[in-house]
Amino acid sequence: MSRKGLAIAALVLGLALGALAVIGLRSVQPFGGGPDAESIATASLQAVREQNRLTPFTARYVAVVTSTRTRFGLSAQKTLIMPGTVRYEIDLSKLGENDLAWDRAAKTLTVTLPPVELAGPEVDLAKVQEYSAGGILASVTDAESALGAANRQVGRAELLKQARSPEAMRMARDAARRAVERSFALPLAAAGLDARVSARFADEVGAKDPSWLDRSRRMEDVLNEKQAAR
Repeated sequence: MSRKGLAIAALVLGLALGALAVIGLRSVQPFGGGPDAESIATASLQAVREQNRLTPFTARYVAVVTSTRTRFGLSAQKTLIMPGTVRYEIDLSKLGENDLAWDRAAKTLTVTLPPVELAGPEVDLAKVQEYSAGGILASVTDAESALGAANRQVGRAELLKQARSPEAMRMARDAARRAVERSFALPLAAAGLDARVSARFADEVGAKDPSWLDRSRRMEDVLNEKQAAR
């Protein structure tokens, strides 16, 4: 298993253990009624939120940019090859009870995730390469440093552009869904409940499907109803 896979597995295990510690106090219904899925999900939410940020996916990109400057009838050119790493993160602290919906009939917990955020790029300075042409202009003006600065700025923008590609974002979102689903599914399974967890983003069609909204109830409403019944 890769380092990234081990890190995600450790995070998921930590989330599960944290949730189970809270679940031990909250999940049993009065009078020995057995484990309660809504209470377990709420306890899991607390443990997940305490982790703050999840980094389910990282990727390395390479930007190749060339800048040219012309003065006095002369031209100077500089090419930059800049590798960098971008982290794809989810701010778990933004999750709230209204982002959980429990479908009792289908035994499915749906979690609506906050958007994926990009962190970086972290440029690998040891691997940066630069190639210059037009030595006369560079020697009598500041063209060399100006071209270098322009390339670095454009290079960072290019790395982020690559990181935002549909394919990269799809892989990051898939990884985030899997990690969060495991974080909520493990405590439910540990409590002996046969329940499925489905994580999705708010901008996905299924999250706004009216039929799904009819079947599922926000966890906040479920808990408020329980509180009123006591």
